[in-house]
Amino acid sequence: MITGMTGFGSAQFNVGKVKGLIEVKSVNHRYLDIAFYLPSGFGVVENKVREMLAKMITRGRVTVSVRITDKPTQEVSFNEDMIEEYLSHAKSIEKKYKLLNNLTLADLIRMPGVVDVKEVFVEAADMWPSIEKGMLQSLKSLKVMRQREGKSLVADINDKLKKMTSRLKGIEKRSKDILKSKQAGMKSEEFSSFQKSIDVNEEISRFKHYIEEMAALLKADLPVGKKLDFIAQEMQRETNTLGSKLQDDLVSNSVIALKSKIEKIREQANNIE
Repeated sequence: MITGMTGFGSAQFNVGKVKGLIEVKSVNHRYLDIAFYLPSGFGVVENKVREMLAKMITRGRVTVSVRITDKPTQEVSFNEDMIEEYLSHAKSIEKKYKLLNNLTLADLIRMPGVVDVKEVFVEAADMWPSIEKGMLQSLKSLKVMRQREGKSLVADINDKLKKMTSRLKGIEKRSKDILKSKQAGMKSEEFSSFQKSIDVNEEISRFKHYIEEMAALLKADLPVGKKLDFIAQEMQRETNTLGSKLQDDLVSNSVIALKSKIEKIREQANNIE
């Protein structure tokens, strides 16, 4: 299936209380060009993501953004072994000295070693399995969008190819009409020379071949954007020759129309992978 180069995909991911967002965007580009926007310390995942992209995309400027959207700044834990030790000592003192044991939770929390507060750091290696899953989901969405664009581009180019074929038929007919109108008023040698000078059969034949080649490429399941652009350039050459050989107002109008469609096809080819 022909694919375009414009697409977007996103996915959320989370590991424990850490949450993040992945966004992948692509636009047209002559080659595959990838830009990364990753959290600090996440450079180690760049090559892994690059390999994933290279398997799915061959052309386009791709922007990969990974953001941590939510994470606790601190993690609090209680040392239950220490609490039990404090309580055991408290009961022992209560019994030995016959004191009132009014130890409260607030008292326990303030005791050394009971509460442990740690800074939370996000490690790329710990996050990678979730990031990988989210990246695959994002790339799948991006690819679907690029395929939809490709379908639209193929329909547009095919429509232009049909109109170009119609223009070529008109030029063929006009060429024959010009010869008929000139034949009666020319001598045999003069007419033969004139006939050779406006003979565009070769140019039209090549042009038709290019149209067939382009139509076949649009059915391929391969990246064809560069090939389409090359064929369009060859069409442009043949069109210039047609215009120079047949100096006629009707032909000139058809030549202008052909050039316009070729230019639009080249623009569309620049959006095809």
